[in-house]
Amino acid sequence: MSAAVAEATVVHTRILRLALGMEESRSYWEHVDLTISPARRALAAFEERWFGAKSLSWVRVLISNFVGRFDPFPESVAVLKRWSAMDATTRQNLCHFHLQVSDPMYRRFTGKFLVERWEQPAPRVDRDITLRWLRSEYPDRWSDATYVQFASKLLSAASEAGLISGKRDPRTLLLPKVTDLALGYWLHLLRGITFEGTLTDNPYFASVGLRDGFLDQRLRALPGVAFRRMGHLIEFDWTAPSLAAWAETAR
Repeated sequence: MSAAVAEATVVHTRILRLALGMEESRSYWEHVDLTISPARRALAAFEERWFGAKSLSWVRVLISNFVGRFDPFPESVAVLKRWSAMDATTRQNLCHFHLQVSDPMYRRFTGKFLVERWEQPAPRVDRDITLRWLRSEYPDRWSDATYVQFASKLLSAASEAGLISGKRDPRTLLLPKVTDLALGYWLHLLRGITFEGTLTDNPYFASVGLRDGFLDQRLRALPGVAFRRMGHLIEFDWTAPSLAAWAETAR
């Protein structure tokens, strides 16, 4: 993957139309052909019923979201397309990660704000707390109604990702299971792109509780990677030279 590929840094509103979209993402991976333009892709998705009996207008919304969420990482799309036997937990992990990398607001919400909430005596979150955070982070940017929509979608996506409980406030913070396959995939993707942080200190892993000693334990036992930490010195040795090469043997 080219080093010119980078995590998204410009705030956008796509999450207002679609939160995590796990099942829709799976269908997109299965059918997508990146050589076809997004406009033609939406028509093909509607006619071939990629997403079941959805209207053409809704299919266009889905395709628009997934173009921003997955298309910037063509090597990843090729891997996901061939990964037909992915289990539900791994799919949940990867949908969360891809929403993070493509949406700086969701990345900041899950990888910084929710992580900070864990330091509270009762680690919980609700819509009012989320609204205050949004207005503090992005002041005077949208109407009151739009702030409410953002809060709702951020909470919905985080709930689908297993980071918070259910739909009723207050919502308890949770740490989802992260599979070795998901962790290996994300390590190899991050290795090939530009992002804020390091391979051992970033909002992606922090959002799912993989920090400090917990991450070190997982990395030392992770197939396909040799990880060593000596004080502030960190070393990785990679069995595979790329995400695609890793996927050929890891799945």
